[in-house]
This record gives sequence, C-alpha cells and structure tokens, in this order.
Amino acid sequence: MAKTPHPLEALRAEARSVAGAVRRACAGPGRERDLAAQSLKAALAALVAWIVASRVLHAPMAFIAPWAAVALVRSTVYRSLTESLEQLAAIALGTTLATAAGTALGDPTLAMALVLPVVLLLGNWRRLGDQGVYGATAALFTLTTGDPGVEQGVARLLETGLGAAVGVAVNLLVRPPVYARDSRNALRTASGAVSACLSSVACGLGSGSWDHGDAREWDEQARRAVELVGEARSALARTEESTRLNPAAPGRAHLLRHGGPYAHALYVLEEVARYTRDLTHTLTEAADDGAVRPRPEDDVAVRYGALLERAAAALEAYRRVVEEDSGPARSRLRRAVADAEAAHGDLHRLLADRGTADPEWMGLYGSLLVDAHRAVRLLLEEPPHGGPDGGGRGSGEGPGTGRGGPLGAGSGPGAGRGSGRGSGTGDG
Repeated sequence: MAKTPHPLEALRAEARSVAGAVRRACAGPGRERDLAAQSLKAALAALVAWIVASRVLHAPMAFIAPWAAVALVRSTVYRSLTESLEQLAAIALGTTLATAAGTALGDPTLAMALVLPVVLLLGNWRRLGDQGVYGATAALFTLTTGDPGVEQGVARLLETGLGAAVGVAVNLLVRPPVYARDSRNALRTASGAVSACLSSVACGLGSGSWDHGDAREWDEQARRAVELVGEARSALARTEESTRLNPAAPGRAHLLRHGGPYAHALYVLEEVARYTRDLTHTLTEAADDGAVRPRPEDDVAVRYGALLERAAAALEAYRRVVEEDSGPARSRLRRAVADAEAAHGDLHRLLADRGTADPEWMGLYGSLLVDAHRAVRLLLEEPPHGGPDGGGRGSGEGPGTGRGGPLGAGSGPGAGRGSGRGSGTGDG
C-alpha cells in the first residue's frame, strides 16, 4: 500500500510544481504560457464587459455580462462561437419560462418549484451542449431579483448577449489559439512510447531470461502507449477545430500543410500500437505457467526480438519522415523497413524448418508472424507529402494516401474528431 505523504511535504511538492510551471511559462512557448495567455484574455474580456455594461449602458444586473464573457473565452475560436449560441439559447429558455411562471403565479417560490425541474431537464438537451445549466441559473436570477416581467427578461438576455459578444471578440482578436504544437508533440510522444515498448520486448526476448513479470510490465507499457495514441487523436481533433473561423492565417497554413501527414501517421501508429498490445498480451499468456498457450522457444524468441528491434527502428524512421518530409528521411525509412522484413524472413524460414504440426504452436507462431509482417508493411505506407496548399502525393495505395487536405481529410480509418475541451498547447 502506498504511503501517504506528509501534508507539509505535499505542500512543498505542490509549490515546486507551481514554480516550475511559472519558469516554463517565462522561458518560452508551451502549454503553461498558453494557459496564462488564455487566463489573461478571460480577465480582459470580463473587465471590458463590466465597463460597458455598468458604466456605459448602466445595466440593472451588469455583473451578468462579465460572468458570461469569462465563460466564453474558450480553448478555440470555434468553440467560443458555438458555445455562445448554446448559452444564449439556454438563458433565453430559462428566462422565458421563469418570467411566464412568475407573472402567472405571482409567487416566486411556487414559480421556482415548478420551473426549475423543467429547466434542469431541458438543460440536458444535446443541442445545448454543456451550457444547459445556464438555463436554470437564468431562471433563478429572474425569480429572485424583483418582480419578473418582460422588461427584466429582455434585460437579462441583453446583458448575457453583451458578455458573450465581448468574450468571443476577445478570443477572436487577441492571440487566437492555434494548436499546431499540441498535435506535433502528442504524435511524437505516442510514437516514442510505442517504439520504446517494442524495444523493451525485443531486449527481453533477446536475453532469453524473460518471465511472467516482465511480460506483464510490457503489457502495461503497451497499454499506456495505446492511451497516448488516443490522446494524440484528441490533440489532432483539437488542432483541426482551432483552424475553424480563426483569423490566424499563418498558423492555419502551417496546419493545412501538415494535417494530412499527421492524420495518416496517426492511423498507422494506431495499427502498430494495437499490434504491440496484442503481442504483449500473447506473451503474458505464454509466460504464465498455468496457461494453455505455449511459450516461444528460446531461439525463436531471440529471432523475434531482433525483428521487433528493427521494427522499432523503422517506426522511429517513420516518425522522422512525418516531421522532416525529406528525401533522405524517406530513404532511411525504406532501408529500415527492408531490414525489418529481412528479419521477418529469417524468422519465417526458422519456423518453416521447425515443421511442427501442434495446433497450439502453429497458432502461436502463425499469429506472431502474420501480425508482425502486417505492422512492418504498414510503415511502407508513407505519409503524403505536405504542400503549401495542404495537398499530398501518397506514396502507396494504403489507407490515407492520396490527396491530403485539412486535418483529418483523407486520412484513413479512425481519423474522427474528438471534443478536445482542454487548453492544450498552441503555436498561436
């Protein structure tokens, strides 16, 4: 059981973490600096909305404007715009129902008892997204701040609309976020994790002394690599979203140029990561003394380890092609894949000479051979060349090759969009 740290030591660790984040924000571009910029933008939006609502328009409930402005300085311009419409719809719904009930019943408490359950239920409507809760908040404001009426309801909507407009405008005009670096770093991290897992398994199999504990560690490493690939998928979706309605033209051009290769590379990486997880799961079962599945013989394990080591090198070469997109990088990738296929051929000949007819052995070796060959061949599906217009010339006929386009376009199976509500890191 893990020992609970002393409260004072936990406080010191938290202070060191905060100090480190501050240093990174001051040192250069990164997630910390982007979070600081978004926080300052939200504060600016609140200040502007408050000044306009209270000192220029003399709104009766001026605090609603900065409240709405802060909520709508989101991680992307597109999200700010869509959520502002959702918030306005939710507040209009809550204000209208509360005004009608309060006027008809004449008792705010009774009106609240009738309206709140209805508004909270309607707040779960998917068209309102995460903004549905503001309908109930608007109903409470309407019923607890004087006699509800049409004029008061219109004032609430105008105050909210002012705050939403200011929040969206600030996010649109002041350093609009573009998350190119987020996708690049996530893809690099996921690729490194899969490559490191393949290398770990290769080293263990080559030593000949691996056991069930080693196999379980490999399986956990592979599971984490699959999770990182999923995080890269979300980062890529957030990157795509950050280009929508974004006036940051240079950043958008950069994203369109690299979107096709990144999306295609992510498809390939997902397949290799899935193969790696299946492999480690198979080895975990084979290393269990009580399992039915046989354990690979030592000479086969050594040869398979050599294949995995070359596959890891090929995956690293593939990542460099995605980042560099140069002739030498692509030549290195082809040589690395050729080395891996040569190792696969050596293993295939060894198993063919073995000539076993045992179904369990045939199932084990057949699975190892076929899955490894498919994973290696995937790396030959080189990502499309990035161009200034986002076009791409695929180098093969596998999924995702051919004409590239905006992020995710023509990128192969699984190149869907995620919600990506986090702030992430950007190149804005």
